[in-house]
Amino acid sequence: MADRPQRILFVCLGNICRSPAAEGILRTLIAQRGLQACLEVDSAGTSSYHIGEPPDRRMVAAAAHRGWQLTSRARMVHPRDFRDFDLLLAMDEKNLNALLSYPEATADRVQLLSQYLPPPWPREVPDPYFGGDAGFTFVLDMLEAACPQIIAAMCASEDAPE
Repeated sequence: MADRPQRILFVCLGNICRSPAAEGILRTLIAQRGLQACLEVDSAGTSSYHIGEPPDRRMVAAAAHRGWQLTSRARMVHPRDFRDFDLLLAMDEKNLNALLSYPEATADRVQLLSQYLPPPWPREVPDPYFGGDAGFTFVLDMLEAACPQIIAAMCASEDAPE
């Protein structure tokens, strides 16, 4: 692989629920497995609704209950992200389409997160913002299932002899 870690950007609408949770989970797994030389992670939103805000308190609480720390601040996707990140993973079709509308986007680098989830998981990670606690729990279930698969796909050559 290259002389730098691969970079993943998780993307949802406001960057306060789904994408910061995915970032926190993957960041922790990377550190626990000593894979900092393989992967780096960040998150962003397709809207400017929450720029500068911390993750939603309900997502922070649900994640903390499972041992995950969410420390990011919301930001909006920037055209440079398409240059700086190897893979942009959208949480749903709406955000996927928003990413693909950027002139800098390439279909091979912009994908749905659900590509890393086997059936019967849904195709989209649902937005829990307007729902109750069960929505946040379900999102965490999906992200906890996807993140190890992302590591396996992105760091497959880490253990391979050169």
